[in-house]
Amino acid sequence: MSKKLTILFSLLFLTSGIRADITLFNVLGGQRVGTSVFTFLKIGVGARALGMGNAGVSLANDATSIYWNPAAAAQVGCCDLTVSHLNWFAGIDYSYAGYIQKISDNIYLGFSAGALYTEPMEVTTEYQPYGSGEYFNYGDMFLGMTFSHKMTDRFSYGLTIKYVQENLAELVMSNVLMDLGTFYWTGFKSLRFCVSLVNFGAQSRPDGTYIKPLKEGGEKESQYTLFSPPTEFRIGTAIDLFETSWRKTLLSVQLNHPVDNAENLVAGIEQSFYNTIALRAGIITNQSERSFSVGGGLNFMVNHWGIAADYAWSDFGILGNVHNFQISFKFNDAD
Repeated sequence: MSKKLTILFSLLFLTSGIRADITLFNVLGGQRVGTSVFTFLKIGVGARALGMGNAGVSLANDATSIYWNPAAAAQVGCCDLTVSHLNWFAGIDYSYAGYIQKISDNIYLGFSAGALYTEPMEVTTEYQPYGSGEYFNYGDMFLGMTFSHKMTDRFSYGLTIKYVQENLAELVMSNVLMDLGTFYWTGFKSLRFCVSLVNFGAQSRPDGTYIKPLKEGGEKESQYTLFSPPTEFRIGTAIDLFETSWRKTLLSVQLNHPVDNAENLVAGIEQSFYNTIALRAGIITNQSERSFSVGGGLNFMVNHWGIAADYAWSDFGILGNVHNFQISFKFNDAD
């Protein structure tokens, strides 16, 4: 059975890589750009995954893994605390913190939080284009709790429930969304196959109402328009291509199917030495302003704690470069 699954999954990714603009799912894609809310949830987290082209659904090494796939929480180990910071565009920053706790041999809980924020911005008007002296704030945040169950030594599944809020001046929008995921070791070497559906939930709109002018004259109090969350289906695989006593080469490939954009295929490779030093690179297809990323990291032990420091650099074309910094602390059962 596992050999048949391996062949099927291999054929799937080979055919999806032939043409980046061919869609495997016959639903609206590129023509729906800009039709979702809470789009900050689409910003990837974790320097390892970002350095490997955002191919993170099959990676399970720290608490950022639950962003990509909640089933990965049961694959990380005893417990892990990870904090990362992303320098986004135009003076915007994105911070993430995650924690995974082992409850029993098969049950794991995860907690995560993320915030996108910037400095207060000055209000401008038609008659005061250089500023009115008033300021407004913009910021997004989410809080998530993950349950992950390792059913066998090869298979785990996970569920994340997260509260999401978006603030723009006096407008506030919030909702509860859900992530689902599976993580499966095929039994062929280190090959694993993973699937996740993230940011699934009901449509959202800002609280309150606004005054809408009518064509026939007068005005009407109306509610804001409903928009869908940035739901995305991810399917990926990863395998250690080469492994010796002192080095290991990991390949990760992932297909993303967002509801508000065209499908894209991403892939990344990681070369590690003595389980201490890692170098990474990734490619991203079918995205006009993003094509590749690189990164690296260090992993070492201090007083029974595993400490990892990672960095990733991503090229976004005319938008500029993005830098991600991350540090993780891990405590294992064996310690």
